[in-house]
Amino acid sequence: MSSSAKLACGVRETVGSRSSRKLRAQGRMPATLQASPDGEHMNIHMDAAEFGATRRAHAHLYDLDVDGTLHAAVIRELQWDSMGDVINNVEFKRVVRGVATESEVELIFVGNVAAGVLTHNVTHIAISCIPSIIPDSIEVSVAGLEEGAHVKASDLVLPEGVALAVDADLEIAVVSAIKTQMEQPSEGEEGEEGADA
Repeated sequence: MSSSAKLACGVRETVGSRSSRKLRAQGRMPATLQASPDGEHMNIHMDAAEFGATRRAHAHLYDLDVDGTLHAAVIRELQWDSMGDVINNVEFKRVVRGVATESEVELIFVGNVAAGVLTHNVTHIAISCIPSIIPDSIEVSVAGLEEGAHVKASDLVLPEGVALAVDADLEIAVVSAIKTQMEQPSEGEEGEEGADA
């Protein structure tokens, strides 16, 4: 289950790749706070180490303290470097405590299929719940599934208070048959058959 965290933020006076690189060199994390009916778009920055600590603590709901004003928000998107190792920018979405919001969470596939090959059609899924109970991930049990089995969004076991924000018929995974290559006769065998003919 998720937790909440408070982060002290500053306002970015300039934006762009050069400015962002300078902030990261100073140990700061560039970020944005999306516009909403309750507030305007903001370009902000925060301590990168503190933000990393909230990620390790599985925080989903944030209180962003921007010059003394708190903004409740959740992460909408993380932008990574080209290698996918370092977070370059964080995009936050404003939320209201106690009011359901849509979020995307990771799917964790558990177990082994009985036969065939499991293909993941999606690895994340959109859910709706109040910010304080956004799950870290949702497990998908595939143990014992046979060839031809289909796993749909409606098959997911969701935590209490969490609802799907996608079509229940969305196909998450499928178990297909293992394709085998037909054995081809060797040149020697073909020669013998030709001789017999």
